[in-house]
Amino acid sequence: MKGFYARRLHSLLGVIPLGAFFIEHMITNFSAYEGGKESFDKSVAFLNNLPLVLVLESLFIFLPLIYHGVYGLYIAYQAKPNNANYGYERNWRYTLQRITGVITFVYIVWHVFETRFQVALGNVTHEQLGGVMYNIVTNPVTFVLYTIGVLAASFHFANGLWSFLVSWGITVGPRAQRVSSYVCMTLFVIVSIMFILSLVAFRNMEFEDPTVALQAIRHFVA
Repeated sequence: MKGFYARRLHSLLGVIPLGAFFIEHMITNFSAYEGGKESFDKSVAFLNNLPLVLVLESLFIFLPLIYHGVYGLYIAYQAKPNNANYGYERNWRYTLQRITGVITFVYIVWHVFETRFQVALGNVTHEQLGGVMYNIVTNPVTFVLYTIGVLAASFHFANGLWSFLVSWGITVGPRAQRVSSYVCMTLFVIVSIMFILSLVAFRNMEFEDPTVALQAIRHFVA
């Protein structure tokens, strides 16, 4: 029963609050594509001017993320894929959910280290995050890695939402689960496109920040 409740909590946190934060993060990043640097800076400033923002981040983002990520790695470690024997769609999605979970965990740790952690250390300001992203996505290697990361995260979120609806008894019956599968996979495509467009937008010269580039060189040399 402990395993049952642990998995239920893992599933719930993946949607509330992490799924909600994932969509919010997508919208914030997409503002870079819609309105450029000024729009992105305004979105970041709005979030960081929220009351008790550090408390909100800790309770509704970082703590759920740690639990969901670490327990998710444990679930992936325990997984026993049987695609070789049963090549059904659900089996492939079961396997992909665990593979993308591991990729997403690594990607998020890297992304948080490059952005939020650097802000916490005082190496960059919130206003310089666009410059940080510019440095990352203008490097062909890290751009490809970030693209893989956002695709993995998008699939993991969308397929996890479908699994959540099934396991929590919200979509009961083959027809409801088939319809929700179409909806969730459509969501995967939309979210992926919006994230990739955001990455492309950060490559625009208006996001270039010489001070951020200089700091990165200094840290590398040090």
